[in-house]
Amino acid sequence: MKKKNKYAVILGLFFITLLCSTEVVANQEVSFLSLKNKKVNLRQGPSFEYPIKLIYTKKYLPVIILNKSETWRQIKDIKNNTGWIHMSQLSKKKTAITKVNSSIMYKKYTIYSKPIAKLAQGRLVLIKKCRVKWCKVTSGEFKGWILKKSLWGKIN
Repeated sequence: MKKKNKYAVILGLFFITLLCSTEVVANQEVSFLSLKNKKVNLRQGPSFEYPIKLIYTKKYLPVIILNKSETWRQIKDIKNNTGWIHMSQLSKKKTAITKVNSSIMYKKYTIYSKPIAKLAQGRLVLIKKCRVKWCKVTSGEFKGWILKKSLWGKIN
């Protein structure tokens, strides 16, 4: 009887491990890019023939890639706007947007270090590198570390 319980526990652990690893793979499939230019058209479909839905005016704005069609990428932004952008208008530059108001930027990657700035919600930051819970960023004249959980964008 003990042998059967041991096998059941091992089998249960195997399935839990399998489920957890599937979640990790699913999370890694999110692909972020950023806008390459100061003016980028978001279109209703994957060609220049489709009408423009809106025009982005912020260089390096992070977007999620949802789908691909030849040289076009379907994207979603932080405000859940979706549409198609030609791949020539996209950059691999790592960027993020603060999703929490008054996000604090610190000199080092600890809350006990000197605060450098408070960033408003929606502030664009350029990412230099990331650690487990922190990212080293620049925004305007400020350079420092910010908690990952307060960012939306390419933080891995």
